[in-house]
Amino acid sequence: MTRTIKKLVFSLYTIAVVCMGAATVIEKYQGSEFVSAHIYGTWWFALVWALLAATATVYFLRNRTKSWTGITLHLSFLVILAGAFLTHISAERGIIHLRLGETTDRYTVFTDGTNASSESLPFQIRLNKFSIQYHPGTDAVEDYVSQFSITKDGQTVQGQVSMNRIFTCGDMRLYQASYDSDERGVSLATNSDPFGIPVTYTGYALLFLSLILMLFDPRGAYRALLRSEHLRKGALLTVMAVATFFGSTASAADHTPHALPEKTAEKFGELFILHNNRICPMQTFAIDFTKKLYGARSYKGLTAEQVLTGWIFWGEEWMNEPIIKVKSGDLKQTLQLPDYVSAGFFFDKDMGGYTLGPYVKEYYEGNKDKFHTQASALDERIQLVMDLRRGTLLKIFPIKSDNGKTAWYAPTADLPSSLDYKERSYIQYVFTLLYDYAEANRQDSICHTLDKMQALQIKNGGASIPSEKQTTAERTYNRIPFATILFVLCLTMGVLSFLYTVTRICRQCRLESNHDPRATKCRRSDIIVRRFSRTVMAAAFVSLTYCECLRWTISGTIPMANGYETMLFVAWTVMLLSLLLSFRFPIMLTCGFLMSGFFLLVSHISQMDPQITHVMPVLNSPLLSIHVSIIMMGFALLSLTFINAITALTVKLINRDATRQMTALQSLSLLFLYPAATTLGIGIFVGAIWANVSWGEYWGWDPKEVWALITFMVYAAALHPKTLPALRRPVTFHVFMLLAFLTILMTYFGVNYILGGMHSYA
Repeated sequence: MTRTIKKLVFSLYTIAVVCMGAATVIEKYQGSEFVSAHIYGTWWFALVWALLAATATVYFLRNRTKSWTGITLHLSFLVILAGAFLTHISAERGIIHLRLGETTDRYTVFTDGTNASSESLPFQIRLNKFSIQYHPGTDAVEDYVSQFSITKDGQTVQGQVSMNRIFTCGDMRLYQASYDSDERGVSLATNSDPFGIPVTYTGYALLFLSLILMLFDPRGAYRALLRSEHLRKGALLTVMAVATFFGSTASAADHTPHALPEKTAEKFGELFILHNNRICPMQTFAIDFTKKLYGARSYKGLTAEQVLTGWIFWGEEWMNEPIIKVKSGDLKQTLQLPDYVSAGFFFDKDMGGYTLGPYVKEYYEGNKDKFHTQASALDERIQLVMDLRRGTLLKIFPIKSDNGKTAWYAPTADLPSSLDYKERSYIQYVFTLLYDYAEANRQDSICHTLDKMQALQIKNGGASIPSEKQTTAERTYNRIPFATILFVLCLTMGVLSFLYTVTRICRQCRLESNHDPRATKCRRSDIIVRRFSRTVMAAAFVSLTYCECLRWTISGTIPMANGYETMLFVAWTVMLLSLLLSFRFPIMLTCGFLMSGFFLLVSHISQMDPQITHVMPVLNSPLLSIHVSIIMMGFALLSLTFINAITALTVKLINRDATRQMTALQSLSLLFLYPAATTLGIGIFVGAIWANVSWGEYWGWDPKEVWALITFMVYAAALHPKTLPALRRPVTFHVFMLLAFLTILMTYFGVNYILGGMHSYA
């Protein structure tokens, strides 16, 4: 009977995972409403979870588990499911639409996600004010704030909602949802869930507590693992011999176009500019501009600032410079384009003017095949050049309006009519003066003019100007390509270390089996290379920590707002864990070099442009930082189990008798797996709390939510060797861990770049 129940539990568990994974793919093509109506919101999907909970409970009771940690852990999932069920049947969500100065007691209630009806509110509400707050000197939104009055039972209270700040009136909570186009009206989302939220939060609390206690329970599996002979004897061998560093050579062409001298261009880079909806040094804009065109931070030995000033002052010459990188694809093949072309290449009077024009027009008319998509991407680079030559990108002049707000203008823009004539003339003609100085090679005059321009910026910029600390941090960050240097170093060390480790393990097995005295000598040489590897890892960790501190200083927020920053954080976490654990498990250095190198490589590739921007208002929450950082720690730990699996299976292929090493690596993977499950579970449900605070729904079946849950469930299976005895065998276990890593890849990259969704902040 118990075996039958176990098979039923495993079958339902698998069905739930497969259904959720399939639903995310279907959502990509059919939309969120379709999967909500035909999968997530159906009776059969709820029945699968109900049967899974019921059969798992019966199986759990029949096994008579005596561990209180195990009991509370599994009980927490039942409580969470019960809370979700109560929310499903009793929660009421709606929208209150308010116009400035008007009072209403009605709102729209959504019964099943599609049907809506007008209902009475338990109070009257009046919108007093709505405002959009911006980051100083930019058009980047910092927050949306609605202020209102609520009258109930003859008493009036003042309320305010904004992003990540809700207002509670009785059982009803109000959230900032949207605003009218004229900014004189708002829509507030409402959520009344008096039964589901308390039960769900109780489940979360039980889950957090039991996951943490799981790591400290003296009678638990994790503490027993720490007492394992495989770990205590240090049966794992490692690490590293000699490090190699890649050198790069720049190919210089015969002709280098005109540009300002490096020192003068560097001076130009000290100006401030409105770029990416924030005020930053011109140096940052120059680097982004050069990378956008050429795919690198420099060109023919010229710095990014020299490239930018070359385009500004010698634009005609640079129009014929082959600086625009053409990526491989249909467009390059069809038009027979070289690897690098000039902007002027696409302007030909004999061929009708702008040769890309017809293809770009067809793209915006709906023809978005690979050829036209690549034409649009190339057109974006050419338009960037043209905008720079027209001067529209150079928003470097801050001007205060009558209402005290600072706006940044380009010299060719329509300046405010209230602007002083003298200052207006200066803004409009200062670049003409700089052109003359550049042609006459009067570098001192250029520097003197740039000093005046910067003084004007500081005078008029006010609070929009970054602090001296932020500016210094950004210039330092711009000078050092941290991700590039570190990924080359870590991958080089990692590959050599991996080859050394596998060879060393196999050789050690052979020497020890033959009682060869050279085995002792080999162990001594290991100590030397281990110390060297740990020193290199420590240096890389310090460098990456410095990089993270610089980005934190520049943006003013924890650097985990986009794909690039989360990859850096995962690499940082892997390095930290590897360093700490390497004193007991030397193989951690190999794992750490490889995984941190891969994560840094991903952060380096062009798909993740490392630009620093203001975060969206809804993302500006401490709960988000906790949610992302904890989940990334879990991913970092799980990535180490992936490297362990590769190492173990490689050793097994080379040496069939390496059973002891296979078992030791299995124990090491389990050592990572328990805290990984803890951090992943806590991270997922902290995210649910953040979602509930931000928009009143702690679980919305977004693709990334779903795949994070799938990842948690798949890896949790490996923690049940009694239920799944096949996972006790080292080979089966390592194959499972190898395949399980695919769920992490899908959670991070698959959702960001394929499936999309609310979380796809690539």
